[in-house]
Amino acid sequence: FEGVPALYVADGHHRTAAAARVGQERMKANPHHTGEEEYNYFLAVLFPANQLNIIDYNRVVKDLNGLTPAQFLDALNKEIYKPNKLHNFGMYLDGKWYSLTAKAGTYNDADPIGVLDVTVLSNLVLDNILGIKDLRTDKRIDFVGGIRGLGELQRRVDSGEMKVAFALYPVSMQQLIDIADSGNI
Repeated sequence: FEGVPALYVADGHHRTAAAARVGQERMKANPHHTGEEEYNYFLAVLFPANQLNIIDYNRVVKDLNGLTPAQFLDALNKEIYKPNKLHNFGMYLDGKWYSLTAKAGTYNDADPIGVLDVTVLSNLVLDNILGIKDLRTDKRIDFVGGIRGLGELQRRVDSGEMKVAFALYPVSMQQLIDIADSGNI
């Protein structure tokens, strides 16, 4: 694309990878491959980074890993405290919203992955306290897109389906670009 120095996949990276794999398989199976076949193309739409907005992607957790709410709050105090500043999280537990802020030194702002609030929450709380090691396969955690609002987090906890919910600050476009430029996903 002339005049476009770089392209970033902001959504649909799994579909993009699957389409690339199918294209490779079809190319290998076609002895008359020319590069003009339909399988060589993938439909995409381009937007300038300054016209995109990434919404938050929140978490709800089924249980407190055997802890009482009081014990969980005490465990959080060892890793997180309440001032409202950078690396701030919302937490809904037992009918109350809490403001949590990661302590300095528990994250790495120089690392494009380490700076992400999802990394901070995953390392300090979900893994260390709640014992959730694999966010993709653990059945105790679910993800709630921010488009559904914080009311959805509250509803899932109040219903008894989940025990605690975490609201995260959305990833910025610059963070997404920094991660991609570092070769990470």
